[in-house]
Amino acid sequence: MQALLQDGGRDWSAQMLHDARQAAQALLNGTGTRVLATLLDNSAAFVVIDEACAQAEVIHSPLPLFFSAQQIGLALQSAGVDTLIAEPSAAAMWAELPWRQVRVADRLLQMARLPPEEATYPPGTRKITYTSGSTGAPKGVCLRQDDLDRVAGSVVESLRPLGIARHLSALPYSVLLENIAGQMAARRQGATLITLPMTDLGWVGSSQFDPARFHAAVQTHQPHSLIVLPQMLRAWCGYLRQHRQTAPSGLKFVAVGGAAVGKPLLDAAHSLKIPAFEGYGLSEGASVQTLNLPGAQRPGSVGRALPHSQLRIGADAEIEIKGSLMAAYLGQSAPMPEWWPSGDLGEIDADGYLFIRGRKKNILISAYGRNISPEWVETTLTGQESILQAAVFGDGEPSLWAVLWPVRPEACDDDLQHAVDQANATLPDYARISRWVRAKDGFDTRSGYATANGRPRRASILAAHCAADAALCPTNE
Repeated sequence: MQALLQDGGRDWSAQMLHDARQAAQALLNGTGTRVLATLLDNSAAFVVIDEACAQAEVIHSPLPLFFSAQQIGLALQSAGVDTLIAEPSAAAMWAELPWRQVRVADRLLQMARLPPEEATYPPGTRKITYTSGSTGAPKGVCLRQDDLDRVAGSVVESLRPLGIARHLSALPYSVLLENIAGQMAARRQGATLITLPMTDLGWVGSSQFDPARFHAAVQTHQPHSLIVLPQMLRAWCGYLRQHRQTAPSGLKFVAVGGAAVGKPLLDAAHSLKIPAFEGYGLSEGASVQTLNLPGAQRPGSVGRALPHSQLRIGADAEIEIKGSLMAAYLGQSAPMPEWWPSGDLGEIDADGYLFIRGRKKNILISAYGRNISPEWVETTLTGQESILQAAVFGDGEPSLWAVLWPVRPEACDDDLQHAVDQANATLPDYARISRWVRAKDGFDTRSGYATANGRPRRASILAAHCAADAALCPTNE
């Protein structure tokens, strides 16, 4: 009997999952739940609850465990959440709530009923996900079940030739990309979904990542597919190079998204037998929109539109998308446009491959009037072996400067300067880095320097390093 889900401790058959889902639905119906928020680690319990919500037509808002107490409170209030299910460790933050213990899919969790808050949702809303935007108050994105199903089905259709039978969820299910393109797609195609606690996959706390532990999990569970963030892939490649290893031979497809990847990183991954393919998407479009695929890939691009999606380039080179759009932002009643302006700049070649050129709002204009996408320069910097993360600044200045975080914290300044020199050799003079400063910490949610999917929080980085006094940035000429 095939296991449709493995959680590291138990194999779950179709009948076992069906029974657990029915029990979870009875729990939700019995409490009169209309809007459920969860604070859960990856587990069979999350999958069962998520599917029970869809079946019972309950709105589900999966909240990241790395959210601050303030962010969680705002989300609960803005979404009109009437029931909260949480890990015992997360429930401890809210000791004043009327918690009671519940068992879901053999996992003991805490459940609390909340005082009803007034909230209005667009018709058909079944999931509320929160963007990982650049501020501390992320927006709630209201999504319809039909659109979520359409995206998951599109992923299944596109990957069908690969014969993927085992998917390992390497990102939290509170990240929409993993929830839809990983969990839902695997379940729809009847593949075995491997769902492990985040610590088993090398995640330490909310944001630190141990590639050795991650590689051990991949070796142990032998998945056919994974979804990873660029910084995860970069750390994994570094580990494999250091230990002269390659990825397991059974791995067929590794989707990389959430932030810019860059050709050097993809080339490094392929040399280590990691079948990495870059894609692109956004929460407002129910996650993934484009994807490179085996036999249908173009270096430097994020792939072609998946079957559910349409793309075009609008005014000012902005990427616009159509298909599976959100119903609305939570609390907003304005009708959705037919084409959604992504805020990203790009171009589509004659064969339909999309190339991302940066964020529209991030464009830097130098003192000499040159328009420069910082993402372009950052991707060039992080393509060097010594640089893990980079944030580039210089709006209105004669030259660009950067805040850098090394692959190895103990790396000396000479290593970083050499990497900058190598990057500068490939850049035009107006886009070269004239000076840099070592970051005070890695770019992650713990430090506040990055969003959950790895995009730098530029204002926070600037404020922490050089905003008050540009002289803080050393000149390395």
